[in-house]
Amino acid sequence: MNLPKADDNKQVANSTGPDTATFGGGCFWCMEAQFQLLKGVTKVESGFAGGSVKNPTYHEVCTGTTGHAEVTQIYFDKGIITYDQLLEAFWSAHDPTTLNRQGNDVGTQYRSVIFYHNSEQKKLAEGYKKKLADSGAFSGPIVTEIAPYTIFYKAENYHQDYFKENGSEPYCQFVIAPKVDKFKKVFQSKLK
Repeated sequence: MNLPKADDNKQVANSTGPDTATFGGGCFWCMEAQFQLLKGVTKVESGFAGGSVKNPTYHEVCTGTTGHAEVTQIYFDKGIITYDQLLEAFWSAHDPTTLNRQGNDVGTQYRSVIFYHNSEQKKLAEGYKKKLADSGAFSGPIVTEIAPYTIFYKAENYHQDYFKENGSEPYCQFVIAPKVDKFKKVFQSKLK
């Protein structure tokens, strides 16, 4: 798969300092493990966003009735990595053509979604999605939702750094590890 590359020289407004991105692309353990590898990413938290239930638990979100998606909240230094580069990583980290599903994880809580924090992020996300669709990189239509960020609920502590803490578990070995290995190959020059 050949995704359009982010413009490495393109920076968002106020090109240095901390910023936040919020992405959902299936299981948050997978997304967290991949984004933690990137230079300029200072912190990644697993949690929930996009639904109507306040302070949801993981078990509530798993029912698919809260409206929340499993997401990663990514804190990054835009002097080192741009939002556009994070978008490139996001679309490489999962399949944006499967509606409410990533692999065996099925339900609206596993939807592909970008929660933009400002108008610049919205513009970049919509532009990259269009560029990606026009490129023909995927055989099906891109179903990634682009929605305004409202609130992030951090998941329970045992979900944080899940792959780092539980790498020998079967789910980590059979699902997360292959994604991480592929991600490392694609983003070799951007790894910590």
